[in-house]
Amino acid sequence: HLLLFLLFVGPFNCFASYSRATELFYSLNEGLPAGVLIGSLARDLRLPLAEGQRPAAPQPPLSFTLASHGLGGQYVQLDNRSGELHTSAVEIDREALCVESSGATIFGGAAAASSSSSPSSESCLLLLDVLVLPQEYFRLVKVKIAIRDVNDNAPRFPVPHIRLSVPENAPVNTRLAIEHPALDPDVGTNGVQTYRLRDNYGVFTLDVEENESGERTPYLIVMGPLDRETREEYVTVIIAEDGGTPPLVGSATLTIGISDVNDNCPQFSDSQLNVTLYGNSSLGTHVATVHAVDMDLGSNAQITYSYSQKVPQPSRDLFHLDESTGTITLSSKVDGDTPRLHRLIILGNGPGCIPAVITVLVTIIKVMMRPPEVVPRFIANEAEGVVYLKELEPINTPIAFFTIKDPDEKYKVNCYLDGDGPFRLSPYKPYNNEYLLETTKPLDYETQQLYEISVVAWNSEGFHVNRIIKVQVLDDNDNSPVFAQQLIELSIEENNVPNAFLTKLHATDADSGERGQVSYFLGPDAPSYFSLDKTTGVLTVSTQLDREEKEKYRYTVKAVDSGFPPRESIATVTITVLDKNDNSPRFINKDFSFFVPENFPGFGEIGVISVTDADAGQNGWVALSVLNGSDIFVIDTGKGVLRAKVSLDREQQSSYVLWIEAVDGGDPALSSTAKITILLLDINDNPPLVLFPQSNMSYLLVLPSTLPGSPITEVYAVDKDTGMNAVIAYSIIGRRGPRPESFRIDPKTGNITLEESLMQNDYGLYRLLVKVSDHGYPEPLHSTVMVNLFVNDTVSNESYIESLLRKEPDISIEEKQPQISIEPTHKKMESASCMPTLVALSIISLGSIALVTGMGIYICLRKGKKHHRADENLEVQIPLNGRINLHMLEKKPMEISNI
Repeated sequence: HLLLFLLFVGPFNCFASYSRATELFYSLNEGLPAGVLIGSLARDLRLPLAEGQRPAAPQPPLSFTLASHGLGGQYVQLDNRSGELHTSAVEIDREALCVESSGATIFGGAAAASSSSSPSSESCLLLLDVLVLPQEYFRLVKVKIAIRDVNDNAPRFPVPHIRLSVPENAPVNTRLAIEHPALDPDVGTNGVQTYRLRDNYGVFTLDVEENESGERTPYLIVMGPLDRETREEYVTVIIAEDGGTPPLVGSATLTIGISDVNDNCPQFSDSQLNVTLYGNSSLGTHVATVHAVDMDLGSNAQITYSYSQKVPQPSRDLFHLDESTGTITLSSKVDGDTPRLHRLIILGNGPGCIPAVITVLVTIIKVMMRPPEVVPRFIANEAEGVVYLKELEPINTPIAFFTIKDPDEKYKVNCYLDGDGPFRLSPYKPYNNEYLLETTKPLDYETQQLYEISVVAWNSEGFHVNRIIKVQVLDDNDNSPVFAQQLIELSIEENNVPNAFLTKLHATDADSGERGQVSYFLGPDAPSYFSLDKTTGVLTVSTQLDREEKEKYRYTVKAVDSGFPPRESIATVTITVLDKNDNSPRFINKDFSFFVPENFPGFGEIGVISVTDADAGQNGWVALSVLNGSDIFVIDTGKGVLRAKVSLDREQQSSYVLWIEAVDGGDPALSSTAKITILLLDINDNPPLVLFPQSNMSYLLVLPSTLPGSPITEVYAVDKDTGMNAVIAYSIIGRRGPRPESFRIDPKTGNITLEESLMQNDYGLYRLLVKVSDHGYPEPLHSTVMVNLFVNDTVSNESYIESLLRKEPDISIEEKQPQISIEPTHKKMESASCMPTLVALSIISLGSIALVTGMGIYICLRKGKKHHRADENLEVQIPLNGRINLHMLEKKPMEISNI
């Protein structure tokens, strides 16, 4: 929109002068960090302001703007004022940015270079459009940035295993292309350059061919003769290497299979075989077996057997030759006209080969007598000479009757049983030549499934005949499944994934068929979240296990076969849930509070921090440490005992807030923190501190005209302690002056007031010794201060007063310990004598005895009421929020409770 606006509203002549499209070319390597200078547009465009030329008139500053923030804009940063172009934080990856098969150039995008003025065709271009403003310098600059490739990718084969087949008759210099050549996203010399074999076995090498598009294909070259019968496979590693500096390589396994060709013919191990055959042999009697060998494979090694044309037809009719197995059997009866010697020439035929030849000489021995006969009559189930018996049949189970006889009835015939097994052949009384075959103990299918026995009959001439019988034992479900272990001990870490594999149970059943097929089931005591696959025996747990909730599981599993009735066995599974550090140490309380008397001795036990960790072993080991205040406090890691290294003073700091960290021994370790508040209980270790008067040498002028009851001054003291230890009581314990009883002190406030009017003879210095005492327990502490009052109209001679103050006062201590109670006790009055006053007045003025006497009587009566009192027994309780709190420094009321 800005461009359209400038086109239509700007002066046409200025636009014609400066509006032109310009191309700038830059190049840089891929993968550079942010902030690398690509180029300066102002300098490279030779703009007047950039060349240092001073314009005739002030001109607005140059402005550089990307016309579009497309794909290319994210890789660069353009300074709008200077026109400098830098790389951005987005790293340029040439292989990801450019697709060389792309033919179109997208504005703000990237494409392969195609112009002759741009870098080579292997370069990757980043295209940018930059607008130069203001209108006087407007132009559209097309910036092309060629991204140079760096060798940051290694060659890589698309498959890890390459298989190549070479015929064994391949001639030397045979070339075979290797499929799946290595790929390298880099270009030019940084791409794949060469291939090599790690082991060429002396018969292979590699060559590389490059096509018109520059793709390199490796070829396997046969350098020596191959023989599959000697070695049928070669396994090596093919390595691809690029041309970078340093070069990068990639590899894959190369298997070279040698395929078979028909280069071998059948061969017999012997050229002749001699065989003897009795003339009374029965049909099907085995005569001999010939066997030839062909070293080739598959169809190239197929051998068929046949008679040579030289074998006469009578021999062919007498002996049958199996063309596949080479077995020769008697196919017709031998009689008196049968020749005694037969020469059988047999050929071993292979595809495309000259037949191998072997000669079998068969000599027939004629027998004048007939052999004994063995006639079986089977009792058990029999089929094709095989008798079937169930296992666990009882002892003496009959199998068959055998009748033994001589067909010529000339010779005596005996018989016996030949072969191993639990069988017995015995004469069956009272019949002659009858024998019974029976078992001697139960049969066990799992021990032996098939027996082969022979009933042998021979006559007195030594002629033998045998009848082979096979006994097949039939399986019965007489075996229960058997676990490999009756106690299966397993372990699994807690917090397992759902459906985690525990083990695969395996039980064997010696029975066969369905009777030996085992199914697995969980016992009734197994928790519902355990699953056991019926067929595979895989035991899983469907939920996460928590060791802190339950550490041991014990239940039974069953293995059941498929027989009828089914048989089963039971095993016990124990699962131990192993601990993981999944529980942070846990304090009994998140906040601990301890009340400790101040001046508590160093390293004394303040309190015990109780912490637990639900994990086990090292994961449950907890170490405690003080996060703050470690220069004052220390904690016993094993017992959790908190101690202070030094004695604590409440007046310096009344409370401490500590943070205690508990760290377990897991990896990684878990931790938690707790807040510890230590409140120091006050001990009466500070006497009251008198703040006023500041000195025993100070004094205060009291005018004689001061009215009775007027406040004169005050004694002000503070106590650093707290509570009752800071409650202060004031009392005068010593007086000196003309009439010292004229002043009294308030025990609560310390205010000193005038009790009665001052007379002419009351002038002078009064010295009051004030005791300031707290109410601490077990023993109160106190301080004293001297309050000096000078009763006079004026102070005319300060030096005289100061000299009086410097003299040690002769004051007798007269104090009753004040008793603290809720209310003050009643005061008792006592009369006093006025005679000294009357005598003094009489001496002063003899002339006015009557007047003076009257005045003296009047004055004495007033003094008797106000001053002559019994000993005062003051019992007060000083409140905590009295006037003294206005002057105490940060001494706030505190409610103390004992825990």
